[in-house]
Amino acid sequence: MSDAGKLLEEMNDRSREVFRRVVESYLQTGDPVGSRTLTREMTEKVSAATIRNVMQDLEYLGLLDSPHISAGRIPTQLGLRMFVDGLLEISELTKEDRAAIDGKLESNDTDVTTLLDRVGSALSGVTHGASLVLAPKHEAPLKHIDFVSLAHDRALVVLVFGDGHVENRVFVPPAGQTPSSMREAANFLNSIIEGHTLRELGVVVSREIARRRQELDGLARDLVENGAAYWESEGTPYERLIVRGRANLLANSTEEHDLELIRNLFDDLERKRDIAEFLELTEAGEGVRIFIGSENKLFSLSGSSLVVSPYMNADRKIVGAIGVIGPTRLNYGRIVPIVDYTAQLVGRLISDRGKA
Repeated sequence: MSDAGKLLEEMNDRSREVFRRVVESYLQTGDPVGSRTLTREMTEKVSAATIRNVMQDLEYLGLLDSPHISAGRIPTQLGLRMFVDGLLEISELTKEDRAAIDGKLESNDTDVTTLLDRVGSALSGVTHGASLVLAPKHEAPLKHIDFVSLAHDRALVVLVFGDGHVENRVFVPPAGQTPSSMREAANFLNSIIEGHTLRELGVVVSREIARRRQELDGLARDLVENGAAYWESEGTPYERLIVRGRANLLANSTEEHDLELIRNLFDDLERKRDIAEFLELTEAGEGVRIFIGSENKLFSLSGSSLVVSPYMNADRKIVGAIGVIGPTRLNYGRIVPIVDYTAQLVGRLISDRGKA
């Protein structure tokens, strides 16, 4: 059991109710909650002085904080985590939210990228937050790879798949690459590529480099070993991370400091620094996970929360993830069933298209 869970178990009924009401009010309004407000809401008749003592105890435990000199309290990150783990009531997905999501995804378009773009728009529209959708890698066997130099710090990798699918990905090559080393790297990869998907190719490449290290020139080896050459990309129609609803977060924040943190968050996302970690967040098992503030480095600087769920293909293999970013005072009870439903729907649609 987590430290937060132990604290919750050790609290008496009065302390638990005061804590719950403070958090629920904060999630609804974003404002500190004072003892006089709680005296009108408590199940038992207690004085404001008694509630103040309880709130001071909860502050001592690290669950509440006083943002100003006033007597009002708000939950800390630890407090929010304890509430989410032990007291959060998950609501049913409403008919309105279900209809809004279904309506956005009603399409005969077989292109997975278009589908997932619709998913991102649907999530940001329904939740009024920002949405992240991590698209699956194309899993058909590769047929051919080419490298093309664009500038001293930019290159293009052309991936031709056995099913006719072609992707062009721009990447930053290791220093010192020449047209000759790029041809050598492409020739090496094409000699071992047959029948392998991108996911499998990484293992094969490592094994073959170890076996044929003498044959492969150092510069070409650097290029082949640089996973960015064919795993991730920027600025192409095949970007794996789709972000929608940035304006929602910016509109909901009025403090200049908060705005700058949110801008930094999205700058990081746009540079794709943490795509791999975003998927790893979901791979501990099925279902929705909630990350609050600094609990993961993707959002630690902005103080945002992430509600995220993986989605699976027909073989029940995790191939991508969807999530909603918002302030730490997200309406978690409403957002969780929306993310859960959308992830399951996307998994079915991906499986039906046979593209994952």
